[in-house]
Amino acid sequence: MSEQCPIPLSPVEIEAIGSRLRACGIQPTRQRIDIAAIFFAGDLHLSADQVIARLDHGGRPVSKATVYNTLGLFAARGLLAPVNVDSSKVFYDSNTRPHFHFYNVDEGVLTDVAPGALDLDDLPPPP
Repeated sequence: MSEQCPIPLSPVEIEAIGSRLRACGIQPTRQRIDIAAIFFAGDLHLSADQVIARLDHGGRPVSKATVYNTLGLFAARGLLAPVNVDSSKVFYDSNTRPHFHFYNVDEGVLTDVAPGALDLDDLPPPP
């Protein structure tokens, strides 16, 4: 996975992201705009640590507490969907439409699965 971060942002991109945050009742700050820019670039599944790494790589470091608080706020306002893969690992998904996931434990990668791709009607009865 690339550690690219869409920073620096143009003034037009900053305004567009700020407008989207304000529409969700979120006050845009530099840190929130930087975090939103990562997720708004496409369908992504990132942990807080991966977000921190991308911000650091892009030359826009943000404290761990700010990243966690911002991801929680974005999830509460419907901009991101938290995906718990185990008791200690949470990914944040920018695709908030209904869908399933596969988690590759060896690689630590979460992958989308379209709702129609799994036929749950033909499962055998439970024991």
